[in-house]
Amino acid sequence: MFRRKSSHTNQADDSASRDAKVSELRVALGPLSGRSLKLCTDVCLRRYLEARNWNLDKAKKMLEETLKWRSNYKPEEIRWHEVAHESETGKVFKANFRDRLGRTVLIMRPGKQNTSSPEGNIRQLVYLMENAILNLPEGQEQMSWLIDFNGWSLNTNIPIKTARDIIYILQNHYPERLAIVVLYSPPRLFEAFWKVVKYFIDSKTFEKIKFVYPNNKDSVELMKTFFDTENLPSEFGGKATLNYDHEEFSKLMAQEDVKTAKFWGLTR
Repeated sequence: MFRRKSSHTNQADDSASRDAKVSELRVALGPLSGRSLKLCTDVCLRRYLEARNWNLDKAKKMLEETLKWRSNYKPEEIRWHEVAHESETGKVFKANFRDRLGRTVLIMRPGKQNTSSPEGNIRQLVYLMENAILNLPEGQEQMSWLIDFNGWSLNTNIPIKTARDIIYILQNHYPERLAIVVLYSPPRLFEAFWKVVKYFIDSKTFEKIKFVYPNNKDSVELMKTFFDTENLPSEFGGKATLNYDHEEFSKLMAQEDVKTAKFWGLTR
């Protein structure tokens, strides 16, 4: 009788097949240099393949579009002083704690929106995404987002077009970077906005977005699986205090800019 392959063998075959796909993608991309070469590690190529269900042609197209976007947009060259004014109210910033797996956490408070510049909002988020990625622990590719809806209203909400542009950039140029997105206690008014925006979100990203409500038992348990309640701010059901000091954060990000320039081999 034939023996069925063990799960261990199947996993090894699958791993070897995916390693081969990564090699195929690298060959398909052709010679790379400079920042493109530094970006396109095997781990990076794997993320693009994963995002396109391991379809080589689709992953190649996606990555080539990212390389073109990065060449024009130059996200690694954005510096804190260019986006600091967008952060004066603390509407988006890197948390001083990590999730249970040591991943970087970005906190967003749309109720503290302070500008009406679509490009300013996008550049600020791209800057913080780049910084969050640079601060991920070794072996970790994803980050967590916590979105606090306290004070949110239609008046403070970003336009749908801006939301669509942000989603496009995140999905197409930062694939497989999000572990979880927590929408914490969104008001009923948000539902109308969400009904439109959700159609711009692909299925993989959609599965990572969690609506969390403080009085819902399942929501509370979900938060505990991702975050230590001792570190988690009270705004998200934890025990810690959330303080955003713009001056102190600015000092931190000025130091981070030095690290970014060094990583990419840029002179400041």
